Amino acid sequence: MGRWEPNARGRLAEAALELYGERGYEQTTVAEIAKRAGLTERTFFRHYADKREVLFDGSVALQELFVKAVTEAPESAAPIDAIAAGLEAVSKVFVGRREHSRQRQAVIVANAELQERELIKLASMSAGLADALRRRGVAEPAASLTAEAGLAVFKVGFELWIAASEEREMAQVMRESLDELKAVTASG
Repeated sequence: MGRWEPNARGRLAEAALELYGERGYEQTTVAEIAKRAGLTERTFFRHYADKREVLFDGSVALQELFVKAVTEAPESAAPIDAIAAGLEAVSKVFVGRREHSRQRQAVIVANAELQERELIKLASMSAGLADALRRRGVAEPAASLTAEAGLAVFKVGFELWIAASEEREMAQVMRESLDELKAVTASG
């Protein structure tokens, strides 16, 4: 495939994920990613700051979508229900992307540096959600607690959704995970 072919960014991301799965993250070079994508290293660096960012490219957009859905939830919605609206919105991004998500997660789990980057991403998402809840009038510590609870639902639901035996859509897994959280906090 020539360098003039469209979707260089997507081709680079696909090539990187393939190589990370085949060779491991540490053993894969930017030059190899670019070559697999039929592009140059220079083109790679036009799209990504480093080989790590290929895996986290959509993080900002995902956080913005989550926060926007929480912000736009009906004013009458309880804080946890505003988070539920965010979970629904985020789930739509993953439709048809289960196998990609499984591969990506396997690469991250196998590398401490990538795990750290994932935790930073999730902490930023939690802070963004807490801020959105505060703007909705939710006081502290309720805003931060609700944001963290919502993020826990996202993390647990995501892990369930990418499990090899899982067939349900992500939105359903997220709703059921949130229901479990509500049941746990309501009992006793």
